[in-house]
Parts: sequence; C-alpha cells; structure tokens
Amino acid sequence: MSDRPYTLLSCSVSLDGYLGDQTPRLALSNEADFDRVDEVRASCDAIMVGAVTVRTDDPRLLVRSQARRDRRTARGLAPSPMKITVTNRVDLDARSNFFTTGEAEKLVYTSSPRVADARARLEPVATVVDGGRRVRMRWLSEDLADRGVERLMVEGGGVVHTQFLADDLVDELQLVVAPFFVGDSSAPRFVTDGRFPWNAGRRAKLSEVRQIGDVVLLRYGLSPRFRED
Repeated sequence: MSDRPYTLLSCSVSLDGYLGDQTPRLALSNEADFDRVDEVRASCDAIMVGAVTVRTDDPRLLVRSQARRDRRTARGLAPSPMKITVTNRVDLDARSNFFTTGEAEKLVYTSSPRVADARARLEPVATVVDGGRRVRMRWLSEDLADRGVERLMVEGGGVVHTQFLADDLVDELQLVVAPFFVGDSSAPRFVTDGRFPWNAGRRAKLSEVRQIGDVVLLRYGLSPRFRED
C-alpha cells in the first residue's frame, strides 16, 4: 500500500477565483457537473472537508445516484464514502448533516489538547483521532492510508486546499470555473497565501479541458501518480 492515498482535489470557483460569497451554498456549478462530481465521489474511499465547510455549508457529502450507491454496496462498500474533517476549535454540531447522514464512518482529526473536548461533543457520531500537537496533512494522509483509504477526495475549503497543495499532497486537481464574478474580497478564495510547488518554473500538467453546459472543467495532473483514466 502507498504511504498516502491517491488524492484528488475538487472544487468550483468563480471567474475571479472565489469559492462562494457571503450567502450559504452559492451555486457555482450546474446539474450536469453535480452529476459528474457524484460519479467521482462514488469512486473514492473517503471525502474530506474542513471544519469551516462543515459549519457554513452543512454538507451531506453523499453519493446521490441510487445506481452508484448500489454498485458500491455490491462491492461490499458503504453506499457513500467515509467522511473526514479536521478542526482546531472543535466548534462542530453533532446534529449537522456531516454527522447524521450516511452509513460510512466519520473521522474528526484534532490536536491533542482538544481531543477530550471533541470526544465529549462528537464521539457518539464520529471517531475522534488525536493528531498530535498540531494536525499536519501529511501525517493525516498517512494515517488514512493505514486505515485502508486508497483514494481520497478533498472538497474544501480554502484552508484545507492550501494545506494539501502547499505540502505537495495532491495528485490531481479538478477545477470547475463558473461563468460569473463574485467581486467580494472578503469572500472565501480557492486557496489562501502559501508557497506552492507549482509556479512559473514548474507548471502543472493540464490533462483535460471539458465544457459542461455553462461551466468548464480544468483537470490537472500534479504528481507522477496522476491517472488520466
């Protein structure tokens, strides 16, 4: 087994690079692309989002298609992938969709000083993992591999994107661009400040450009492990 899962980062952004605006769940994509993302989700062992995304978007992170759920269960898998989040503040509601929907395991990574608080809040609905003094994405990825996760889908938000990309932990980027601007500098961006491995001297490999209705999918290979199929 690899020391970390094959990691696919997936998100939608506006023309000016924002993940949304100040309203919950701004629709940056369309139904055809939502179905494509559903297919990608169904192919993964686990889906990860940051705690801010859990709090603000209240995502379910489930495979929507019954046919895809049936194919997973026929393979002996849960209908939807395992769900993962990471938190420093442990300001998470055990009644949120992240925890109450889906049959697969939910993992919450937090730092050692916050483990007791996290378990008191969440242990009935999730497994709390002690990530040490500070949860680092490389260690988290290695821990997921030890738990049998071979294919990980990272869906946000900007802080988690930045941590995975800056640590060179992403094998594939699927970036969907919506045909409009947000125009609000206080809105969440695709990434925050960071030192990224891909720059003017090391360009990411553009593998696919696909129009999906009024949005465009840009698919990049970011590591030698990138699989085009």
